Amino acid sequence: MKYDLMHPADQIVMIMERIYGYGMTTTSGGNLSILDDNGDIWITPGSVDKGSLTRKDIICIHPDGSTTGPHKPSVEYPFHKSVYDRRPDVRAVLHAHPPALIAFSIARKIPDTTIIPNIHIICGEVGIAEYEVPGSEALGENIASILVKDINTVILENHGLVTVADDLFQAFMQFETLDYCANLEIKSRQIGKPVSLTSDQIELASKKHPERLAEFVPQTVSSAEKDARHKMCELIHRAYDQRLFTSTQGTFSQRLSDDSFLITPFNIDRKYLEVGDIVRIDGGKREKGKFPSRSVNLHREIYRKKGEINSLIIAPPPNIMAFGITKEKFDTRTIPESYVMLRDIPVMEYGTNIVNPEKITRTLSEKTPILMIENECIIVSGSSLLNAFDRLEVAEFSAKAVISTHFIGPVISISDDEIEDLKKVFSLA
Repeated sequence: MKYDLMHPADQIVMIMERIYGYGMTTTSGGNLSILDDNGDIWITPGSVDKGSLTRKDIICIHPDGSTTGPHKPSVEYPFHKSVYDRRPDVRAVLHAHPPALIAFSIARKIPDTTIIPNIHIICGEVGIAEYEVPGSEALGENIASILVKDINTVILENHGLVTVADDLFQAFMQFETLDYCANLEIKSRQIGKPVSLTSDQIELASKKHPERLAEFVPQTVSSAEKDARHKMCELIHRAYDQRLFTSTQGTFSQRLSDDSFLITPFNIDRKYLEVGDIVRIDGGKREKGKFPSRSVNLHREIYRKKGEINSLIIAPPPNIMAFGITKEKFDTRTIPESYVMLRDIPVMEYGTNIVNPEKITRTLSEKTPILMIENECIIVSGSSLLNAFDRLEVAEFSAKAVISTHFIGPVISISDDEIEDLKKVFSLA
């Protein structure tokens, strides 16, 4: 999707639909703006339902202060203008009230962005602005005074969050990533104590770059490949809608033949991923003009050495990753479906996928279809893409249930004898 060719009003409507649809703001809350090339500021209107905005509702404020549009601009316009005045590199501002980040703003604390490496890489340093009345010049000054320090993400005391970027889609990625971080930390604290990564560990993740694979030009595209591309996109969108992926995190792959497979691209928003964005890998070469996920070589090695595995998913769902950042044991022996689908899940140290990928390849099998990397992700395998996706869902839903159990009573596992019965009934090796 070519975001830069979309009209600013259309961009604002698209992102507000996304924010409102995922429960990250309310009917009356939140405001977005874009600074146009000619100096106009396009901004959401005040007192208009955020769940049903159209491009005609978006207000244009001209450099001379005059406006075009059927409504008054957002009451928060003063702080948007303050940001653009103080940060000439910024072209988009996003403000919203997601519940998890509101919790941090009420406590006047910043989420720990070092519990998973990508959070810190995407959001950078997060600031906090002192409380002031919404819409006031003083609030604008408080926000701008933090952003002028090259911080792009700011929590507002007792209010919400502001992110700024070169475009609205990047601002949304920062916003969604910090909201994910806040949710992850809250879930983690319900079962244990989150363990932060060191600066060296985060640096290790930042060294992961897109693989410099040679290119090839596909001569044919089989019906099987076309079908796989469509199914992959459908499940990627479903994974995003179910919060199993974020816009920046989550990788699917699907085997085509012995040394050919499809994989999600690097750094393309999962929400809008299209069939043509999927990358084909043949014999270690990438489809011309496309860049695969940074984990492409791990996927290739698993497919080459494990013939029973036809699909892989790498993802950081927040409920199961709460166990991954607290080092608390995730027990799959809670309901029959969890054990039958997931079996026992081995846990590997942070960075194993970078420094010792062979260990992952050796471990994944029919008996061990899923594993966890501390402070990073789970890796799920399957006989098909749907099989792997099913396991991903079961893992996240089971983890959510176990976390909820902590508020009710102790987790009571299925006994060893009952596990043996499951193995017999479901022919588990």
